[in-house]
Amino acid sequence: MNAPAKTEDFAIQAPAGVFVETVTSVTHYTERLFRFRMTRPQEFRFRSGEFAMIGLMVGDKPIYRAYSVASPAWDEELEFFSIKVPDGPLTSHLQKIRPGDQVLMRKKPTGTLVLDALVPGRRLYMFSTGTGIAPFASLIRDPETYEKFEEVILTHTCRDVAELKYGFDLMDEIRNHEFLNEIVGDKLRHYATVTREDYPFKGRITDLMINGKFFADLGLPPLDPAIDRGMICGSTAMLKDTKEILEAAGLTEGANSKPAEFVIERAFVG
Repeated sequence: MNAPAKTEDFAIQAPAGVFVETVTSVTHYTERLFRFRMTRPQEFRFRSGEFAMIGLMVGDKPIYRAYSVASPAWDEELEFFSIKVPDGPLTSHLQKIRPGDQVLMRKKPTGTLVLDALVPGRRLYMFSTGTGIAPFASLIRDPETYEKFEEVILTHTCRDVAELKYGFDLMDEIRNHEFLNEIVGDKLRHYATVTREDYPFKGRITDLMINGKFFADLGLPPLDPAIDRGMICGSTAMLKDTKEILEAAGLTEGANSKPAEFVIERAFVG
């Protein structure tokens, strides 16, 4: 099967207890990255930062993978930001979807990158690499984030400059949004770096934190467990290294059941 089904048979084949939603738009950023939006079931509720299991019928069986919901909880549609894996069981098909196609979604969202998993603080750091920016795309467009924090720092590290565009598009959207612009104001800062091309901000975010350039560029003091909070989503190595940096600064990892100073999303590792 080379593309998702477009017929009424799709809904008939879909497993019980699964939403069947319609793709409304698709944006291809690079050969490796794309965004898609789809209809949102009226009864689907989630907290900004959570992920859902997204799937397609491939042959006669459904294939699912975990995808952070990139749209905020108030949005009438659902947005997702995906990598393209040529031989991926799901993404090799998902990257070919077009408006009008149908996508499966399991009904229960979950995840650790939620505001409820953090104890109160003043400054929130969101550390991301690649498509790890997706849950933060949800959170930076949620007014509750700015009710709980005076300052929000979104970091996004990719290999190439072209892969940063989704993050810059998010910032433009917020600046031009009728009510988000007023709510966010100057509370949100965006720090984008690349590892393989020349760019004003170059290097792994963890290296830039360790050598102090990250904090110097933003005019911020070192991490302080009394006021700083963190969220981490990215590659395995990035999660490990960032966790070590935060713990060395005195921050403790939290969870939904035990809020603390930082949280990690591990659902996409492996």
